[in-house]
Amino acid sequence: MNSDSITATFSAAVRELQKAGDDYVPRLVDLLLEEARKHRASDVHLIPGDDRLLMQWRIDGVLHSVANFDAQLSSRLVARLKVMAGLLTYRTDVPQEGRVAKSAGFKPSGGQPVTQNPTVGEIRVTTFPTLYGEKAAIRLFAETDKFRRLGDLGLPDDVATSMRDMLQATSGVVLLTGPSGSGKTTTVYACLREIVKLFGETKGVMTLEDPIEVVVDGVTQSQVKPHVGFDLTTGLKSMMRQDPDVIMVGEIRDPETAECAFQAALTGHLVLTTFHAGSSVEAVTRLLDLGIEPYMLRSTLRGVVCQRLLRRSCPDCAVLESEFANSETSNKILDNVAPTNAPSESCPNCGGLRYLGRFVTAEFLDPNRPGIASAILSRMDAHALETIAIQDGTVTLRSRADDLIQNRQTNREEVFRVLGNH
Repeated sequence: MNSDSITATFSAAVRELQKAGDDYVPRLVDLLLEEARKHRASDVHLIPGDDRLLMQWRIDGVLHSVANFDAQLSSRLVARLKVMAGLLTYRTDVPQEGRVAKSAGFKPSGGQPVTQNPTVGEIRVTTFPTLYGEKAAIRLFAETDKFRRLGDLGLPDDVATSMRDMLQATSGVVLLTGPSGSGKTTTVYACLREIVKLFGETKGVMTLEDPIEVVVDGVTQSQVKPHVGFDLTTGLKSMMRQDPDVIMVGEIRDPETAECAFQAALTGHLVLTTFHAGSSVEAVTRLLDLGIEPYMLRSTLRGVVCQRLLRRSCPDCAVLESEFANSETSNKILDNVAPTNAPSESCPNCGGLRYLGRFVTAEFLDPNRPGIASAILSRMDAHALETIAIQDGTVTLRSRADDLIQNRQTNREEVFRVLGNH
């Protein structure tokens, strides 16, 4: 549905609630979470204002304004979410973060708490103090029966094959990169399940996360607690003394964590980690900037996967161009990129959004290829490294996007939104 249709549907559901009674706010929270899931939302934002509380849903990576609540409800809705997530309701002056416990799960109409259902994904709640009160953001993770293994992700075949090979290594660093919201966390959890499936209890698998987002059977998971001195660097140093075979570090954020992760790989551990970078070559140059020596990158880095999520064009209403966009068209600014079709309000498939779900695409950088290895040791910049990588056979995200446009899986507008200009 488009934003207007989503708003109308949610408003109709809210009107059915009886405002009388002390349980109105809990039932309203249950309803908004239930409806958000029905509409495939990945995130719910509750944004306080001077005279209203704005609710937005992120669907297929794009925010849609869904409802406005009375400002008086703002603190009560956030307080209810904090209770569900086990947060301190009396602390409204500091950010907080927590997961919704199973016992606190919301109940869809007449049903059991959804977090009791093993196929329903995790729920994470974060709060942040603002001028008009606390803003709440709710992450609704995908159902746990989806995206469990690498084969479920829909990665390009060559990338998936390379990743399976890397996961069977006994040491080294596997780096998953991309911006926020590109699906890195989903991919790294799929990698963990792949390792458990391949090796069972014959390999010790441990994680250090901030926070733990999904519970993975067969994996020893730990969450950092910076307020007591248990941060990523300290935890990683201690974890290496726990005799693991595989270590997953939730994210490399600073030089100290990067150094520890690569030292762990040097001492015979397979390390999986995520890293914010725009491309695979940018990830390598950023690690060099963080102080990782070229020889260490060359000897420990197994591979770099950079991924993005693209909205899939609705097959019923999208009229896509089958020809490649020339360089002049690709460099147009967003305002000058003409829509490839007009929204269809009556489309039963997408409800006028013109897109139906998202899919992943990715590029894989193999540091063991001679040209790339030499470029790393020479500390080449990202542009020079990318040129050499392409010459060595690396298929870039931009190249894959051009193929996806031609195959009518997405369109130029969406590729521009996600990848921007060259």
